[in-house]
Amino acid sequence: MPLSKFPGCPVLLVDDDEDLQRGYAYALRNDGINNLVQCTDARLVAQRLAEEEFEIVLLDLNMPHISGRDLLPMIVQHHPELPVIIITGVDDLQVAVQCMRTGAFDYLVKPIEEDTLLAAAHRAIEVREMRRENVMLKERLLAADLAHPDAFQGIVTKNPTMHALFRYVEAVAGTPQPILITGETGTGKELIARAIHRVSGREGAFVPVNIAGVDDTVFSDTLFGHVRGAYTGAVEPRKGLIEQAAGGTLFLDEIGDLNAASQVKLLRLVQEREYFPLGSDIAKRTDARITVATNRDIDAMKRSGGFRDDLYYRLRSHQVRVPALRERLDDLPLLVDHFLEKAAQGLSKKKPTPPRELFTLLSTYHFPGNVRELEAMFYNAVSTHAAGILGLDTFKEVIRTEPAAVKSELSSSPFDPKGPLPTVREAEDLLIEEALRRTEGNQTMAAELLGITRQTLIRHLKKAGKRD
Repeated sequence: MPLSKFPGCPVLLVDDDEDLQRGYAYALRNDGINNLVQCTDARLVAQRLAEEEFEIVLLDLNMPHISGRDLLPMIVQHHPELPVIIITGVDDLQVAVQCMRTGAFDYLVKPIEEDTLLAAAHRAIEVREMRRENVMLKERLLAADLAHPDAFQGIVTKNPTMHALFRYVEAVAGTPQPILITGETGTGKELIARAIHRVSGREGAFVPVNIAGVDDTVFSDTLFGHVRGAYTGAVEPRKGLIEQAAGGTLFLDEIGDLNAASQVKLLRLVQEREYFPLGSDIAKRTDARITVATNRDIDAMKRSGGFRDDLYYRLRSHQVRVPALRERLDDLPLLVDHFLEKAAQGLSKKKPTPPRELFTLLSTYHFPGNVRELEAMFYNAVSTHAAGILGLDTFKEVIRTEPAAVKSELSSSPFDPKGPLPTVREAEDLLIEEALRRTEGNQTMAAELLGITRQTLIRHLKKAGKRD
């Protein structure tokens, strides 16, 4: 599959010297900047800029008919968002200062080294992208409605935080920069990655890869492929998944598990947009958009040396944090209905009716497995359901057997370490009060939380009443 055009809008080359034009174009295309428009007649520049949007302009200073000095203020006035890189054969400090004061982005003196030209072009493209992103962010974050609601149809939510996340995704999805998606296990990070791909409008495929626990050889072979004879058993060349993602999105899940050697290769892929198949010393280029996800604290890994600083900052050009289910419990009614319907269809059963107590019970749970765990709960419950109202036994069993480590991690002591300890009766009253608060006064559910019978709870409440 041929590489898609980069950048999205073309780079305009303006120089009356056709040989130099060809040299610039060759160097830029060889580095992946392949969306170019060449112009050797300066008199046509104003018309071209009026008819088409460009990413940047490379402008020769000394040309017949209209000089770059005359064109520069016109471009700055009518297209102030457009970075202009001045190219000249005259090494004159006063001219350079005047051009920069007029609004030029950069000033290059011939003969221009290829690395210098490419560095200036990439800087200008990045600045243009940042300006465009800032405008999009303002527009999308202030917008009441989504511009691409269909892209998020697979995510069931009415939560304001989630909808703000969707608007942010719409603002950054069109850029070629990497996106880092963080969040606990089961929050739906891959769903967000797929939504990013759909909003981006990229014509290539969405290619997901889970890299948890893979060594460097497997990582390299899976992503980059190999040439014949790269290792024992490699009798035929093999294309990697990065080629399948050409013009599309490569999604790397569990990026926090990547070892040091693989991190170096991924850094080159992200930074240089090139890679080496196993056994080859010839680099290949890619235009695939890189999106990564992790459930680990990658910032802490960076500080401890477990994750490269340079790769971390490259990957988090944009960052999306997917909230845990316990942070969006207002979505429970929607999710319950959705998963009941899905489970019933999957198991060829009639959709059960959920009891009112179910929502109260679920709202007391921390959901360490998040939305994925909730879905599994409903498949389990519906699979054993016969008819009528859905039973609560399977849900109670999960909540009752929640690992103690999770409970201790998510809970904090209710006692002030500097204050006096409450008496047993006072602690008892506090526990009962908290259980009733969490269950919105439902005595049966409160008793379940406390591990006692409803009759025992009623006796405690009567005693507390007498004490009052």
